[in-house]
Amino acid sequence: MTRSFLVAEHLFKVNIPDSLKAEFRMENYAPFAVEAGEELFSLEVAAGAAPEFTDCELVIDQGAEPGETVISLWRLAGGWLVKMAPSPGRPISGLLTLDKDFKHGTLYVLRPAEADFALNNSLMLQYAFATATLGTLEMHASTVVNGGKAYLFLAKSGTGKSTHSKMWLKAIPGTHLMNDDNPVVRLFADGRVIAYGSPWSGKTPCYRNESFPVGGFVRIERAPFNRLDKLSIVEAYASVYSSCSGFKADRAMGDGLHSAISAAIQGAPCFVMHCLPDEDAARVCFNGVTAL
Repeated sequence: MTRSFLVAEHLFKVNIPDSLKAEFRMENYAPFAVEAGEELFSLEVAAGAAPEFTDCELVIDQGAEPGETVISLWRLAGGWLVKMAPSPGRPISGLLTLDKDFKHGTLYVLRPAEADFALNNSLMLQYAFATATLGTLEMHASTVVNGGKAYLFLAKSGTGKSTHSKMWLKAIPGTHLMNDDNPVVRLFADGRVIAYGSPWSGKTPCYRNESFPVGGFVRIERAPFNRLDKLSIVEAYASVYSSCSGFKADRAMGDGLHSAISAAIQGAPCFVMHCLPDEDAARVCFNGVTAL
C-alpha cells in the first residue's frame, strides 16, 4: 500500500507492505491524501525484523516528563537512527533509519500494538527534518482560528495551551480549533506567515486540512491574573524557537530554522499571556491580539 499526502504544500509518500497494513489505522491522514506526485521525502515500513545497529553514536537523547514521548537520535555511517518510546521506562516501539539528507526513511515497528505511535512520530520527525531548510516550522502549539486568522498558543506540555484554546471556543464566538498540538507554519518570500493544519494533533483528534494567516503567536504562562503583554524581538525569537521541532545542531537545518523564525516574528506579532484557566483569559487575549 503506497499513499501520498500533502501537508502545508509539502508532499510525502508512505509505503506499507500489504502484510502489515492492518496494523495502521491512519484516519488522521485521510484529509491530506492526494494523488502521487514528486515527493519531498518518503517513508517505507519494513516487513522484516530490524537489523542490529551496533556502530552508532548518540547525538541527542531527549528526556521526557512522565507520559511524554522519548526520542533519541543516533549517527550511523551515511545516515541516522531514531529510537522512540511512548514514555520514560517503556520499551522502544520503533526504530527509524534515515539517509543523511532525511529524504528516505525506513521504519521498523518493534511493538505492533504501538504501530500508529511509531508511524506518526516517524513522519513528524522526518517532516520536520526534511522541511527545515524550506521556510517551514513544525510547531508544538494549540491553534485556533477566528476572523480568518490563526492564533498559535505556545507552552510547555501541561502548562495549559489546550485549555486556553478551549476557553476561546467557549467564550469567543466564531472560533474553531485547527490543530491541538502540531500545526505547521510556512514563511513565504512576500512576507506571508501562514499556519496549516496537520495529521498530528496530540491527544485531540483534530485533523483539518486548512490554512490561515497567522494573527499572532501567544506563549501561555500560568498566573493569578489575566494580562497580555507584547514581546520584544529577542523575547519573541526565544518563544517561537523553543516551540519548533528540528535537529538544530545540524548546520543547514539550524540555519533554515533561524531564517524561518526570524521571518515569522517579523511577519506576525508575538505575545505572552499571563493567565488563569478561565473564559475571561480568552476574552483578554482575544481583545489584545485583535487590537493591532
